[in-house]
Amino acid sequence: MKRRDFLRSVGVASAALALPAAGRLFADDAAPAITNGWRTFEITTRVEVLNPSGETRVWLPAALMTTTPYQRTVSNKFEAEGGKARLVEASKADALGIVAATFPAGVKPVLTLTSQVQTRNIAVALSEPVRPKEDHGELLHCLQATKLLPTDGIVKQTALEITKGATTDVDKARAIYEWIVENTFRNPLTRGCGVGDIRFMLESKDLGGKCADLNALYVGLARAAGLPARDVYGIRVAKSEYGYKSLGTASETISGAQHCRAEVFLNDYGWVPVDPADVRKVVLEEPPGNRPLDDDMVKRARARLFGSWEMNWMAFNFAHDVALPGSSGKPVGYLMYPQAETSEGRLDSLDPNGFKYEIKSKEVTV
Repeated sequence: MKRRDFLRSVGVASAALALPAAGRLFADDAAPAITNGWRTFEITTRVEVLNPSGETRVWLPAALMTTTPYQRTVSNKFEAEGGKARLVEASKADALGIVAATFPAGVKPVLTLTSQVQTRNIAVALSEPVRPKEDHGELLHCLQATKLLPTDGIVKQTALEITKGATTDVDKARAIYEWIVENTFRNPLTRGCGVGDIRFMLESKDLGGKCADLNALYVGLARAAGLPARDVYGIRVAKSEYGYKSLGTASETISGAQHCRAEVFLNDYGWVPVDPADVRKVVLEEPPGNRPLDDDMVKRARARLFGSWEMNWMAFNFAHDVALPGSSGKPVGYLMYPQAETSEGRLDSLDPNGFKYEIKSKEVTV
């Protein structure tokens, strides 16, 4: 991973990160023509803290700090007028980059981050083993428990029940996926993308939530069943080319389009994309809404989202229990939304009265 030189001037800090070319792409024969080519998106996030108190800190997730078959990050450029900002590679294992900015008292805290990424659709053909090279350290990391993703107790018990009788890792991964689709639901009252406290979900038998809940449940159950898995936190950047209004954006303003996905590692295929949460989103939100699981559109989404993603979406990181650089507050469960802190403590990133941000996306030609 190579870094460009940091550009600095009085009162302004900016930087860019360059990453290497992408690896192998699994072709999706059923996808639109864009599948076989990269699309380039420019995503700009502008954050303003409306009621600063003393020194103010702002943190933003950078675009994914590694290259995958579905995304390559071209650059992360940022500006913090009147303050100081830096790009922190907080966790190499989780491809986590954080733009951390500090503003002194009396300065209007405004941080702007522009990320340019290239994406292309990915589908893994489970009928065609590729026997990928394994990174044992990476796989062990993706089997570990986290604060919100324990792998013992009720999580382990549930995983063993779901995968009972499954003889291969593919069978286990699919059994967990189908169980999530059948037994969870998307709750429109959940704030943001949810919390992802999977032990609470299973103990309370409240299996509702949004993507950071439902896909975290998939990841936790997969890890408990012995399958390396990871959440992939990101944001939708364009409309769906597959005809799903609920799985894309309606305009260039994408401030509320954050979305968490998941990947599971299968021995003969490598990292396989899954997204049971989006199946439940189609059920609830795809017009006219409240579609049954045997609806044709739901069945198509259910079949497609075990093994493929449409890449009208940008990945940020795979990280859990994120310690924000220089923060006096507790780690956050995941970093998908902008975060900020004043001398009075951590701000609620979902409260527009004290924390204002706008995220815009546009497709560009390079």
